Amino acid sequence: MNLQQHENRDDMKVWLSQNEVEQLLEAADDTQQRIAFALGARCGLRSHEVLDVAPEDVVDTDAGTMLRVWHGKGDKFRETPVPRDLATTIRTVDDVRDAPTSSSLVEITSTRSLRRWVRSSADQLYDETGDAGWDHLGFHDLRRTWATALASDDVDPLLVCDWGGWNDLETFLEHYRGSYSPEAQQRERKKVRWL
Repeated sequence: MNLQQHENRDDMKVWLSQNEVEQLLEAADDTQQRIAFALGARCGLRSHEVLDVAPEDVVDTDAGTMLRVWHGKGDKFRETPVPRDLATTIRTVDDVRDAPTSSSLVEITSTRSLRRWVRSSADQLYDETGDAGWDHLGFHDLRRTWATALASDDVDPLLVCDWGGWNDLETFLEHYRGSYSPEAQQRERKKVRWL
């Protein structure tokens, strides 16, 4: 986990490792929470965007399985990749529930509830691990983690901006890719024999 002080606030920005993302997903209370957390950490969705995701938004395209975000920031449309296992989970939930495929996957209607879900799971992980970094985790840190993981895997930054719905590369670089992922740091440390 990487932490960095916000410039104008007292709290911290958090970047999770992929192992920590898995821990968070496992700490979710149920499938609905796991889906919500994965939409942030694996698809880069903002909290308000998670509330709108319906099974019909997962589509197979020539670029692969994508998630259509109809009302992103500024009410802008975009498509972002969705991992195969998350797409399968969403489609399975759709198959077993009574709601129409056009209705939201999460039953909550406020981002405040989504933040409480993350806070509850992070508190549980803090208790289990003793890592005080969990005390700083917020939902937006999942989006930050997603963007940094893509950048660390050498995905073209302009494509990350497109998938994440950023208008310009400068905003992305300044606010989201502010730290190297733990995986990138570990990879680079292996190059130094005495570390």
